[in-house]
Amino acid sequence: MTLAQHEHLPDHDRVSRRPPLVEVHRFRTTPPWWFALPAMLLLAFAVLVPSARGVYYAFTDWDGLAPHFSFVGLGNFAGMLGDDDAVRAVRHTLLIAVSITVVQNGVGLLLALGVNTAIKSRNVLRVLLFAPAVITPIVTAYLWRNLLGPDGAVNSLLGAVGLGGLRQDWLGSPDLALWAVVGVIVWQYAGYSMVIFLAGLQSVPREIQEAAEIDGAGPARRFWSVTRPLLAPAFTVNLMLSIIGGIKLFDQVYALTGGGPGHATDTISTLIYKDAFTLGEFGYSIALAVVLTVIVAIASTGQYLVLSHNERAAS
Repeated sequence: MTLAQHEHLPDHDRVSRRPPLVEVHRFRTTPPWWFALPAMLLLAFAVLVPSARGVYYAFTDWDGLAPHFSFVGLGNFAGMLGDDDAVRAVRHTLLIAVSITVVQNGVGLLLALGVNTAIKSRNVLRVLLFAPAVITPIVTAYLWRNLLGPDGAVNSLLGAVGLGGLRQDWLGSPDLALWAVVGVIVWQYAGYSMVIFLAGLQSVPREIQEAAEIDGAGPARRFWSVTRPLLAPAFTVNLMLSIIGGIKLFDQVYALTGGGPGHATDTISTLIYKDAFTLGEFGYSIALAVVLTVIVAIASTGQYLVLSHNERAAS
């Protein structure tokens, strides 16, 4: 039957001759749970099982080689309380983490504000300031170890400009070594923080800034009342990355000072390495690693809750 013939049929015949409706089937839009099974097995094999075995060894006196060892319960953890090196390492770790978090993000925010202007060289400056963040941390540490040495470029430059009295053994002085390490970390990763802050600054609507300017708000007032609340997500990301990275810091410290002079720059991570591979106290070093994990978990969770609350309040 043609379309013209169908249109001339009575209504009841026209309805009766309509083709049957096609049944619509709903297809699954999410993969079944077993689709992730290979990845879950790999995660368990490479991460979960070794971590669980490591926690078990933290309660033993295993030396890393002997097939037989004794269960000592909380002896390793109790020993930390009387271990001056462990207490000092915890204090250094927290001091480095807080210092890096404050200084690195402060410098990164200032750099982001500087390159977010209309200067012609802003793109070149962004690349140059971010470049240290892509250098391997070990390479950066060895570079700065030479620059900060007694006869390094830093002391040579101070002598060349008539400031020879400021020359120091930057990495060999117990009073300066820790801050020299913090300076190297800030130099390398301030550009990383800058990029995250810059992304947040570029998402701030220009209309809001112009409205605040018309209302008479100066640059400082506009930043504090308009820009800062809108940068809350960038602050959350940067602070979380900084505090976690600072607590876990190992490679730069070990390459720059090896935890010295003496124990002036020892962190929990460097102490774990020394106890395990120098002293052969694997059980005790794993107990230190468990403590480090707990500190990271507590610090990151607490910081996330506080920053998330502030972020919701600002929005």
